[in-house]
Amino acid sequence: MRYTPAGLPALNLRLEHESNVLEAGQPRQVKADVKAVAFGANAERLAKQAIGGVWRFSGFVATPLRGKSLVFHIQEFRQD
Repeated sequence: MRYTPAGLPALNLRLEHESNVLEAGQPRQVKADVKAVAFGANAERLAKQAIGGVWRFSGFVATPLRGKSLVFHIQEFRQD
């Protein structure tokens, strides 16, 4: 947990995704490792959760001001 200059709680984390999908009629296993960030109450709630659970997240993807990679901004989450 860290705090922004304005005192807002912030949590940087990585989300791991794994699923099976059909692509062009063929099965494909998809794996992804995504940088993510949560602010405020969501950061405080996430900091209390055990690592390794199965969760469902919603939010948006953005590029940081001085960054080159995408970051998923978590706005809501729940255990799946």
